Amino acid sequence: MYVRVRTEDRIAVLTIDHPPVNTLDEATFRDLEAAFRAAQEDEMVKVIVVTGTGRSFVAGADIGSLAEMTTPADAEDLARSGQDLMMRIERSPKPVIAAINGRFCLGGGNELAMACHIRIAEERTKFAQPEITLGLIPGWGASRRLVHLVGLGKAVELILTGDHIRAREAQQLGLVNRVVAEGTALEEAMRLARQLAALSSEGLRLALDCIYGELDMGAEEAMVYEARRFAEMACTYDKCEGLNAFLQKRRPQFEDR
Repeated sequence: MYVRVRTEDRIAVLTIDHPPVNTLDEATFRDLEAAFRAAQEDEMVKVIVVTGTGRSFVAGADIGSLAEMTTPADAEDLARSGQDLMMRIERSPKPVIAAINGRFCLGGGNELAMACHIRIAEERTKFAQPEITLGLIPGWGASRRLVHLVGLGKAVELILTGDHIRAREAQQLGLVNRVVAEGTALEEAMRLARQLAALSSEGLRLALDCIYGELDMGAEEAMVYEARRFAEMACTYDKCEGLNAFLQKRRPQFEDR
């Protein structure tokens, strides 16, 4: 198994462990897909954290696998399978936090990080979509997600040049949410995950549904969509508990219903 899973405090931690740099070959990809599916279906899990071991978060897709592509059908199958996993992560009803450790978050690794809802990176980590330097282009969603996160102009520059950027610049651009000291990404991610796990799972689910469900909608359609999800949340036990706790000046005890 190339993905280790542990659960604590209703948080599933998925650790990619494929030395030396956690490339996403077929076996690692398959293990990651299975781990995400299991965590999303586990009723005891409220938040998911994904991280890597060793020198890199994920240094990209496996170059050997890319070299074995011989037909357009092979290439499209590889792209579509990666896109399906990234969409599963992006549309997860449970928050997904990327704890980006080590030196590199490149190519498919950056596409994995972008599919997560929140990204925490260590200071020394470098980010890139270097596919163009290999005679390829991104295939797992970077052309869409990078534009949403950093804007059209910068996304075009990064994809066309394959240039590396450091974590602080990635934060300034909006590619990552937080930058932390070397060796502390997972610790910070767990701190945030515990904060989220204390909230209503229904609230988390509906908020994510609004944010990501409205990405491709027009403004008016998005407002209607949000209003309907707001109404759905307003009929829950957790809404009553949250408001009553505020009025009574106590900590809410959400029951995820």
